[in-house]
This record gives sequence, structure tokens and C-alpha cells, in this order.
Amino acid sequence: MHLYLGSNPRTIYLVTGSHEENLGRPQRALVFRAAEGNPAQAVVEFLPKDEVNLANAIRLTTRVVKGCLGLICIDNETFLAVITSATEVGNTRPSESSPEAVARIHEVLFYCLTSSTWDDFSASQDTMLGPDTADAIMIRENYPHSTPPPLFEHPCLPLTKILSSGSFYYALEPHWDISSRFSERLSRDRSISMDIGTFDERFVWNEYIVRSLLDFREKLDFHEREELDSCQFIILAMQGYVGVFTMALPAPPTDGSPTIATLSLISRLGWKRAGTRFNTRGVDDDGNTANFVESETIFSTDQHSVSYVQVRGSVPLFWEQQGIQTFGQRIQITRPHASQPAFERHFSHLTEDYGAVHAINLLGTKENEAILTSAYAKHLHIARSIWGDGLGITHYDFHNSVRMGGHDNISDRFGFTMCDSSSREIITEQKGVFRTNCLDCLDRTNFVQDILSRNSLEQYLMLVRREWVQSGALWTHHRELWAENGDALSRIYAGTGALNTSFTRSGKRTLAGVLSDATKSVSRAYINNFQDKGKQIAIDMFLGNLSNQKQVKIFDPIHDSVRIALEQRLTEYSTSKTCSIFVGTWNLNGRPPSESLLPWLFPRDNTSEPDIFVLGFQEIVPLTAQQIVQTDPEKRRMWETRILEALDRRPHKAYDYVLLRSEQLVGTALVVLVRSELTAVIRNVEGTTRKTGLRGMSGNKGAVGVRLDYHDTSFCFLTAHLAAGHSNVEERNADFHTIVNGLHFLKGKTVESHENVIWLADTNYRIELDNETVRSLAEADDFDSLLAADQLKQAMDSRAIFEGYEEGPLLFRPTYKYDVGTDNYDTSEKLRIPAWTDRILFRGRFDLTAYSRAELKGSDHRPVFASFRTSVRIIDTAKRSALSRLLLESTLDAAPGEILEEKLASLPLPINYVELPPPSSDEQAWWDHPDHPKGVFPISTLTLQRHSSTNPFDSPVDSPLSSSPSSSDEELYSHALALQTPITPMPASRKPPPPPPPYRNRTTVETP
Repeated sequence: MHLYLGSNPRTIYLVTGSHEENLGRPQRALVFRAAEGNPAQAVVEFLPKDEVNLANAIRLTTRVVKGCLGLICIDNETFLAVITSATEVGNTRPSESSPEAVARIHEVLFYCLTSSTWDDFSASQDTMLGPDTADAIMIRENYPHSTPPPLFEHPCLPLTKILSSGSFYYALEPHWDISSRFSERLSRDRSISMDIGTFDERFVWNEYIVRSLLDFREKLDFHEREELDSCQFIILAMQGYVGVFTMALPAPPTDGSPTIATLSLISRLGWKRAGTRFNTRGVDDDGNTANFVESETIFSTDQHSVSYVQVRGSVPLFWEQQGIQTFGQRIQITRPHASQPAFERHFSHLTEDYGAVHAINLLGTKENEAILTSAYAKHLHIARSIWGDGLGITHYDFHNSVRMGGHDNISDRFGFTMCDSSSREIITEQKGVFRTNCLDCLDRTNFVQDILSRNSLEQYLMLVRREWVQSGALWTHHRELWAENGDALSRIYAGTGALNTSFTRSGKRTLAGVLSDATKSVSRAYINNFQDKGKQIAIDMFLGNLSNQKQVKIFDPIHDSVRIALEQRLTEYSTSKTCSIFVGTWNLNGRPPSESLLPWLFPRDNTSEPDIFVLGFQEIVPLTAQQIVQTDPEKRRMWETRILEALDRRPHKAYDYVLLRSEQLVGTALVVLVRSELTAVIRNVEGTTRKTGLRGMSGNKGAVGVRLDYHDTSFCFLTAHLAAGHSNVEERNADFHTIVNGLHFLKGKTVESHENVIWLADTNYRIELDNETVRSLAEADDFDSLLAADQLKQAMDSRAIFEGYEEGPLLFRPTYKYDVGTDNYDTSEKLRIPAWTDRILFRGRFDLTAYSRAELKGSDHRPVFASFRTSVRIIDTAKRSALSRLLLESTLDAAPGEILEEKLASLPLPINYVELPPPSSDEQAWWDHPDHPKGVFPISTLTLQRHSSTNPFDSPVDSPLSSSPSSSDEELYSHALALQTPITPMPASRKPPPPPPPYRNRTTVETP
């Protein structure tokens, strides 16, 4: 097929060529142009080729186009992504009646629908940008070079590099589902398995940019849809590795001709928690893990097709590695007490997809890896109360075992999937899956998975062709496939080829292999620390993970009307619940805890306990040069322990609290604790920091942020320590803007992208009065006079900082600076002027119920606290889907001249719609509602039966047992045989946590 550009209006044509037409494909064209007034919307048409006028069109590229990956909006411009170079890898199952061939993508280019600005760039790309070229460009960008960079870089260049890296694959015609494993394809109807709309969404990497085209395809009639599919205009791409070897194996003695066998390896990398090595670790709240890969070994002959599947993925806990990482990697488990729901969601997904799961943990006994191993074992032990023997784990210290010279004790127990090649009849099925991990899920993991794959293949061969077990060619190809697989997955995640591949290929360690591994280790350290951040942003952009991204929609006025009406009727498919938050900030002056924290954490008697505690600390460690260079987390951990002890020992305790997340930047730390039963509904918890000291190079001043989603409402909490000095107002203002503009969470989220934001900080703003006046006004509690001279209030009034934020009334004395252990303001030689340096400010839907200070004297500051009440939104996805379908049907049935907006606004939900309560979990029962605590209902609210019998042992009139009080033994026996068999009592088991909401937090319209 070929690509053309037309004008007036600007239009791109993807047209079948003579080659496709010679293969019997229909002569059609897929036509794209931008919608007027909306850069994130396109008009798409599927037309016969003879209805498209190409007389004045310009051919955009001389190369044959393989297909289209989708549409993406970047910088308010819409681009069409097309594959311009790909090569066939091979046919994974040549014995199949229709081939299952795979192509590897070498080049993808982006052409703009909305502007001619990038046409010159696109037209000049006649030199193929293959994987080696793309890697070379990535490396050169990070070294000084004499050639100046181009004035304008194509906005899609980072995406071009990733997609042209040689790690993406797609299925060749006739279409087959490369994203789904063999057993899954066998279980489908043949016609469904050939449908491009049927795929495993976990492994289709361009799902975000191709979604609008798939929706467009669904709206075509059946004949047009078939023609669109046969043209192969739309491509579904997976990332990972595909390798194919075909070989001749000795035939049985009765037949002299050899058997032709095909050995294939398909590794499918998941995209739901995609990213680079140090940027993406562990699990997310939906149970998706970093570097999750499904690897499938397929062995095919004219007699049988055999498949063996195993998976790998990061340890499914909340953990990360921050800062510059060298060879002694520092690991932080960020939510040690709130990982169980996500952990169980992960294994719930695995058991649903694969059956029984056995984890093989290859982490060593070194300090950092041992911490992860211990937490992994603890979480899995708890999870076994749900799945029992269906979930197991083996801890295997790979490094130690290799040093001892042994790795032969790893064996299989789940079998494999085998079918008859001619009839597709399933003979045996794989009953479970091994889930293997090490720290990065690369080198050690690949080595062990190679062994598991060989063991399963040997099991099959021992059943059908014992002599093939001794085939040197078979095992040489098998080793080569797994070595190439290890290199490919390692390049994607870590930037270099895998370690130990020389051993995988040859079965022995060599000096050249050791030197190669050392070189790769150094390269990884450089790439992961200094290059991967930009690559991570490009990956998130391609997957639609950036918070400010808009998904390209195909112009559809009907669905647009439904979407707008759905947004306006949010209250009909959502509910709200009240949330209480306690916020506190305290500059500790580097001092350890020395008194009870209860007067600060629970300052008011007879008040309900909050749902969330947010506590910010400044100078949690002394701000020495050593601390600034390398932060000591022990002081923070000591304070966390004291806080948890205070919460646990408080009188009249109603709830248990767990540490949700903590984060530290030198002396600034933020600690978030929540009621234990809320961990299942608080998601997407992240922490980050931003330095402001020495113009952003030093962490002695700066901010720490933690963000989270409570149900469907987002919160951002920030603690900060701004520039000191009485007169340094402009420096403090600059620090504020540096934090707001420079503090970023994952996937492009910023401070301003949250619905609710709270600052709890040592702002260091002072009072513009002389020392004596401030002290006398403070003693007299003349807060209005002090506030009039407050630097922070003056800066806010002038809109220099904190625009849109509020602060409660300052009805307490200045919190800085005291002689430690006394109520006396500073009597030292410096005689600091008292000031309200410690403040709490907020933006969003908050009701402030308290704002004051606590009289703790262990520092030269007094701690400040604020209590808030707010509401969080809970979206009922089932109800939203029902309303969406109803609005769509009503739109399609609209009469000519009918005012659609009014009709959709007034359309009620059907009367028979029953809103069910959410399912119960370990943390919450559906009958336990704020209106009826612990399920206690007043007797007046119950509806009693009017004609209930006074004798509970009376049988119903029509009961066979009550029809004749004098029944004979024979009659009673015959009646008893007709009764339902009693249910065998089963021991109660714990249910997994509630399933995650739909993955994407994007506004979509559900179609029937």
C-alpha cells in the first residue's frame, strides 16, 4: 500500500497498491483528515479506491507502507503512525492450514494531519531508521557533539526511536492473534480467532492510539469490515521477542524422510506497567507489575503442536529505587503495610488467566534483595488463605546455587498444551504457570526459564520421539532462541543485552563472556541513570499515560452528544462519602522524639478519628554537609515508629492505622497514614521530591510530595522547607514556583493536575515588625496586627504565590522561635523575631474544622495542625454504562427537529434498574453503612410478614412431609429421596480484594 497527501482540505490517503491487489485484496482507500476546531479529533472514511482522486496528491514516501498503527495527538497536532519497513521473522506453525507468520517492525514514521510544518521532515525519511540507527541516535544524544542540533525536532521523534528499535512485531495476513497464547486461540471459535477485534489487551502496545480506528471498524457493516481487515490497513503490534527455527529431525525407521519441525519462542511484554529499569518497579494498585512478560515455547510438527507458557514480572510489592543507582542498588519498599490488596489483585489476574501459580523467587540473600524476599514471602503466605495449594512459592538463591554448581533441581509440574496439528483437537492442556522473578527479571530469570522450557519440551519428546531428546540441532536452536530472547528483553528494559547469554548459548562461562558482562553492567548503570528518563516519557506518551494527553477521537456527532450528556449527569451514576483528614507540620530542629505525640495528633476531645493522617516534618535530621550528600532514613523511620505507637496506644481507639507512604528529601519528610480498611480503595499512591537549595542542586531546602486517589478523587500533599532569612521574601517566592513547576509525579502528573491540594510547610515567611513589637503583640494575642505585617499574607494578597489557595484564621501565637523545652521566645544571642513560619494552606473542596498549634516543646518550633472534612466521589461504572447505552439508544431514535440536548438531559434511568450495593470484602461489608453502623437497623424499618406462623416448625401446606402425619416409613423414604442433596460444609476462605476499576482514567463512552 502507498501513502499520499492531498490538499484543500489537508488529507492523507492510505491506498492499496498493485501488490496487494495481485494477492486478491480489495481495491480500497482509508482516508484521514483533521476535524475542524478540534486537534484531537479526526475524520476517517473507508472508500473504494476509484472514488479517491489522487491526481493532485503527493506521495509522502517512496517505500511501501505495511499498515497503520493509529492516531496520536502531540502538542495539539494529530499524527498518523504508519509502518514503512518490516521483515518476516517466520511461520510459527507451518503445519497449520492457515499460516501464523510474524513480521518484525524496523521503521515507523508519523505524518501530520493538522499542519504542513513537519512535511519536509517526513518526506526526507527515505533512509531507513533501523534498530541499530535508532540506538546510535539515542547514545549520541547523551554525549557532547560538535554538530548543532536541528532547530526544530519532530515531536514524534522519541516515539519513532522506540517503535523503530526492532522490538515490535505483528501478525501477517491472514490475520491471527499474536497477542494471545496458543491454548487461548484454540479455545475460540475459528472465525473469532481470525477477527482483528479479538486480542489480549495486556500485550497490544498500540491499543491507545489504534482504539479510535477499532471503534470506527466496529461501526462498519459486516461486508465493509471484512474488506477493511483483508486490506490489513490496521495493525496490532506487540513488543517483546519472536524467534523461529525450522529443522529436520530423524524420522522413525519405517520412513526414510526426516520430520520437519518448527521451534518458536514468543515473548509478549505487558504494557500496563511499562517503563525502564529504575523508573518502573514493583506493582501498581491494579495488580500490574513492571517488566511482566508471557513467554511461550511452541514446537510444531505435522503430527502435533505443543505450547509451554511461563511468565515473569517484578516482585508484586510497592517498591522503587530513587536517586543515582550504581552497583549497590538501594531498595525502598514504599508501602510496606498497604501492599496486600494490590498483591492479591496481581495473583487474582494470574489465576484467572493461567490457573494454578507457582512463584520462583531468584533473589539472593544480600541485604536489599533479602528485604524484598522477606516481604514477598509474608504477603504470599497471607494470600494463600484465598487460593490454598493453587498458589505456591520457591525461594531459590540463584547466585549461591550457581556458585555451588547446581541448578538441576528446578522441575516442572504443570504439563503443557498439545493439540493434533490436522484437527486442532486439544489432547492435553497446561494446568498452571510458573511465575519467575529476580530483581530486574532479566538475566537470572531468563536463565531459569530456559531450563523450564527445555524440561517441558523433554517431557513431550519422551512421550512421542525419545530419539529427538538427543538431537543436537534442536537444543542448539533452543539455547539460541532463549539467548536472543534474553538480549531482546534486556535491551527493552535495561538498555543493553542480557548478562550470562554466553553461558545460555554455549553452556559454559568464558573469559570473553565475563568481560562482555562487565561492559554491559557499566553501560546499564550509565543508561539507566542518565538516559532512561526521556525514554520513559516517550513510552508514557505512546501509551497515553501522560495526564495532559487527549486521545484522538474519530468524528462522531452521535457519540459526542452522548459523552457530553454523560459528563453533565455525573451525579446520577456517582455517589459521595465523607472523608476526614488530619494534617500536621513540625520543624524538629534535628531533635529525636522526647514527649507524647497525642496532644498534637488528637488535640480535641470527643472528635471522631480521621480517615487519613498527613504529617510533614522539616529538619528531621540536622542539616549537615554529610546529611545533604547522603540522606539518613533512620531518623524518619524512628519517627514513623513513634507515630504508629502513639496511634496504637491512644485511649478509646476505634480504628487501626497503617503507614501508607513516606518520602524524604534530606531533612524534609512526609508521612501518610490511613485507616487499615481503606487501603483497598486508595490507589495510585506516589511520592516525589524537588530540591530548591543552591538553585536546585542541594536538598537542604525543597519539597516532598505524596499523591493518591481515594476512590475517584485525587489528592496531593506537599511539605516544604523554603529559603530562610528574614528579608529573603523573593527567594521564598521563587522556591514556591520552582516546586509547583518542577515537582512531577509519574505519567506527567503535576501539583496543579489534582483536584485537592494541601501544603503543610515551614514556609519561613516572617513578620515585618521589630522584635519588641512582635513579642508584645504576641503576648497580648493581638493576632490581627501581627497578620497585617505577615509576609506570606502580603505575598498571597499580591498574587505572587499560592494563587487560589486558602488558609484558616490565624488564632494562635507565632510558632517560631522558642527556647527548646520552654514557653519563652528565643533568648539566644540572635534573638530571632517570632513568626508564623509553619503554615497549612489548601485548594479544593475542603471544609476546615480546626486550625491551631499544639504545645509540644521538644523543638524550637511548635507543631501546627489542621482538620479537614471533604467528600470523595465514587463512580458506579455499571450504572454509568447503563446510562450511556440508554443515551445512545435515545440519540439514535431522535425524531427530526427534536432538541437533542434537552432530550438527553431529561432522560431518566429505566425504572427496572436496580442499584446493588458494592460487594463485601474483608475490610467492609455491604450492610455496614454510615446510616446503619454495623448493620443495625431500627425495628420500625423492617417489613414483617403479615401471615407468618406462630409455630416455626409448621411445614408449608404443599410440603410432602406434612401431607400425611401418619405416613409410612416407605412413604417417608421415597419423599426423602426426592429432596435436594445437602451441601457439604466447606471451610470459609478469604476473598480477594475488590477488582480494580477500568484501567484507564479517561472519559469514554460505552457502546452497546
